[in-house]
Amino acid sequence: AEEVRERGGTAVTAQADITDPDAVDELFDTVEAEVGSVDILVNNVGDFDARHWSDIEWESWRNVVETTFYGTVLCSRRALPAMRDQGWGRIVNLGFADSDRMHAHPVNFPYFVAKTGVLMFTRMLAADTSDDGITVNAVSPFAVSNTEAGVEDFPRGRPAGFEDVAAPLRFFLSDAAAYVSGENVAVDGGRLPEFDA
Repeated sequence: AEEVRERGGTAVTAQADITDPDAVDELFDTVEAEVGSVDILVNNVGDFDARHWSDIEWESWRNVVETTFYGTVLCSRRALPAMRDQGWGRIVNLGFADSDRMHAHPVNFPYFVAKTGVLMFTRMLAADTSDDGITVNAVSPFAVSNTEAGVEDFPRGRPAGFEDVAAPLRFFLSDAAAYVSGENVAVDGGRLPEFDA
C-alpha cells in the first residue's frame, strides 16, 4: 500500500478472517468506503501445513482448507454484485501448479485438496459470469522466491520470481484478456511432477 501511495495512487490496508462471511463483508465495506467498489480481486491467501497428512491435527487441516478455498469463495462472492452492476470485473485466483493435474502427495495434502477446489471454482465462476463482463482466471506457481529447500532440483535451477507470477496475472487483469476466462497458467518452469519420482 505504501508503494502505491508513493506512486500517487490510493490504497487502503485492511485485515479480516476470510473464513468468516461477516468479517469478509466488513473487510469489503472498509475498502469500498475508502476506494469505491472492488472491480479487480486477486485471491492470494491461504495457509499450508507441510507435514504428512496423517500427522496433521484436524484443526490445522481445516484451517488450510478454509483459508485457501473458502476464503477464495467468500471474497469472490462478496465482490461479484458490484462487478455485475458495473458490467466489468476481473478475478484472479492463486492456485498451485500441480493441482490441475490432480497431482497429490502425502505431505501437504490438505493444501493440494484446497488448491484443486480453487481451480474448480475458477472454471465454474468463469462460466457463471460469462455474460457479465467479468473474467475469472488462475495463476498457479509451483514454488516462489521465498522457497529455500531443494531449489537446485527445480526446473531452470530456481523457483519462480515474483515477477514470473505477476506477468500472467497482469495479462489476466488487462483488456487484452477480455475474452480469456476460466483459464489457469502454471508458473512452474516446465516442471513435470511425474519425473520427480
